[in-house]
Amino acid sequence: MLGWFKKKKKQPADSPEEQESVLPESNVEKNDKSHAPEKVTVIAEEQDAPEESQDHSSAQTDLATAAEFASEEVVKPPPYDSKEVAEDTDQLSPLKEPAHSSPSVFKKLAERLSQTRKSFTHRIDELFLGKKEIDAELFDDLEEILVTADLGIATTQELLESARRQVKRDALSDPQTLKTILKEKIKFLITNHQHSADMVLPEKGPFVVMVVGVNGVGKTTTIGKITKKFQNAGQSVMLVAADTFRAAASSQLKIWGERNDVKVVAHHEGADPSSVVFDALAIAKNEKYDVVLVDTAGRLHTKANLMEELKKIKRVMHKQLEGAPHEILLVIDATTGQNGISQALLFNEAVGITGIALTKLDGTAKGGIVANITRELNTPIRFIGVGEQIDDLRDFDADEFIEALFES
Repeated sequence: MLGWFKKKKKQPADSPEEQESVLPESNVEKNDKSHAPEKVTVIAEEQDAPEESQDHSSAQTDLATAAEFASEEVVKPPPYDSKEVAEDTDQLSPLKEPAHSSPSVFKKLAERLSQTRKSFTHRIDELFLGKKEIDAELFDDLEEILVTADLGIATTQELLESARRQVKRDALSDPQTLKTILKEKIKFLITNHQHSADMVLPEKGPFVVMVVGVNGVGKTTTIGKITKKFQNAGQSVMLVAADTFRAAASSQLKIWGERNDVKVVAHHEGADPSSVVFDALAIAKNEKYDVVLVDTAGRLHTKANLMEELKKIKRVMHKQLEGAPHEILLVIDATTGQNGISQALLFNEAVGITGIALTKLDGTAKGGIVANITRELNTPIRFIGVGEQIDDLRDFDADEFIEALFES
């Protein structure tokens, strides 16, 4: 429920101007607007991306530049319903989702992880069936199960060494106790590297999320689903089509924009992605959006020139808005297994990822990647995808995931 996302701190109200820099648009201003979505088209000549040495401190200059570059139709969302702003809390309102403890929600997650459970916990149960003692042969067979479930060699060895020590220390002999030990060790492995992921809105300007990943992992779909989560949390959202190389990319993002009634900023196919991002952030600052989600082109993580383009987009974001991007979210297809780890390591080296969205967990028998990737990267998993529906992108909860994985 986006528990990691918080409102920016409210500053002392020395003047009306200072209040405006911290709080969203007032309800009065929003209620004066029409409730019908407003079409906005800005047409002008295209130019190259701005040089990094330029000074963008003037808001008027930003708007003028935005008008120069924008050439695609964008859709403004309808205004928010009137809501009172909480005075003494920094935490966002929770999303309109069932609590993690809800039996129906947990049951759905357990059902979606059935493929992983068959190749992992069910195989462990079969291995332990009829066994009367914990011996070296049992550990050898268990190692094979863990490796083939995509826990990886290093992670598997760490788990088994820890389990061996506990079995020896406590003089355990019942194989069923070993399953409980493994469950707790895997949970610890995930939570130990799932460090505090609290994020706060910047003091000025929108919260910018740069979404990266290779082709086919579901970046654009993930952006559409995350958009809905932010909206449920009461945030205004803008989408940015910085994937200008793939013909259908902008169209796909616009479809998600229409579904969620949010603005999408895009240029023509083949435009400089950095220009699109530069313009979008200028518009977002002027119109006081809370969140900007930037879709980037899928690329092979082994192509150095394409990774350099991501670095350029990141630099332009920072020039336009200090501190941006505030989140670099890597989307990984869970079915790719160990290749997903390689992707993550190279993207992290290039742009420094701060969070992970793991998609298609419902379609893989190798759910061990969850523990493996957190151990390898020491980067929190923000979301897991367990289906095609908009609510099938779930906020990751280690306790809930482990319980669903080990459910009998």
